Amino acid sequence: MTSTPSIAIVGAGLSGLICARILQRHGRTVTVYEADPSADARRQGGSLDIHTGTGQVALREAGLIDEFRARIHIGGEASRVLDKNATVLVDMPEADGGDGRPEIARTDLRQLLIDALAPGTIRWGAKVVAAHPGRLDLAGGHTVHADLIIGADGAWSRVRPLVTPAKPAYTGITLVEFTLTDAARRHPEALALVGRGSLFALSDHRYIGGHGGDTLSLGCGFRVPQDWAATSGVDWSDIDDARRGLLRELADWSPALTRLIRDADEISAPRLIHALPAGLRWDTVPGVTLIGDAAHLMSPFAGEGANLALIDGADLARELLNHDDPVAAVTAYQKRMFARGAKAAEASHRGLTMMFVDGPPKRLVRFFRLAKIASRLTHPFTAR
Repeated sequence: MTSTPSIAIVGAGLSGLICARILQRHGRTVTVYEADPSADARRQGGSLDIHTGTGQVALREAGLIDEFRARIHIGGEASRVLDKNATVLVDMPEADGGDGRPEIARTDLRQLLIDALAPGTIRWGAKVVAAHPGRLDLAGGHTVHADLIIGADGAWSRVRPLVTPAKPAYTGITLVEFTLTDAARRHPEALALVGRGSLFALSDHRYIGGHGGDTLSLGCGFRVPQDWAATSGVDWSDIDDARRGLLRELADWSPALTRLIRDADEISAPRLIHALPAGLRWDTVPGVTLIGDAAHLMSPFAGEGANLALIDGADLARELLNHDDPVAAVTAYQKRMFARGAKAAEASHRGLTMMFVDGPPKRLVRFFRLAKIASRLTHPFTAR
């Protein structure tokens, strides 16, 4: 490697984009390879709460904190917990000035990062089919070379095998996401139920929740076998059949809650929630490292995934800028990332076990009440 290595980032998610932005901001050349043909090729998910000590630190280093704050959801830090009968067990409005975890649409945040990069930085439609030390093989037979390959390519990373044989495992939870758009005008009752913050309606290993606002970005979660969706007999590509399938699973839930599904404008295909082993580590491999979900995939039930992705990208960029030796930079970054990722993975597992329980959500209610007593220093979950 040279003192200013050529850098290839695989994946135009939050971690890869913010890493590229910070490197470019300090004069480094970097290229991002993304399989999607364009920024809007697929739905990016719902709302994210961006934490003071991680995600916001990264956005500040990227010079984008003011642009971020201009896009946050007012009222988005409120939280509401219900049981399957729609009984409100916890109702915590947003504190004056918020609690340091403002909400933003994932699509808006990603676009903010894309717009902050120099034109041509992202090679759209560049699907990496294999990664080798110093080389990426792209679909169509193209090959690119780089001194440093950064895997920011998510759960099923093509870069990860260069550093570890670890693979994600099914957590026992399957999610089906759905949306209600233009809620104030078209779905006022649904908006009144959900509010503008986070909703958690839970009972009997089942869940309806997500985030409110002008668009209600919600989902159903089920503790089910890995083949549940495939063997359900539901055509998940047909919104009406998908609706029937979800309502069948929630037959004893309050009509006020199941109406959210009946009124949904869009229902996504089931998504099996996978996670890498908590505390996963590997020895430094010269010329390659991982950030975001590629490094520490976890369930979304602690609201940490996006924040870790952002701070991973920022930390790696900072170490590369501060070290002449890229191997030393990667080693320093990974030491911090491993410790942080292990702690977050444990929190995500605790969140999952707190939410998906027999009967009503007593443990989650207790958690929120304790958090309220502690001036709401924590706010654990958000739509992915």
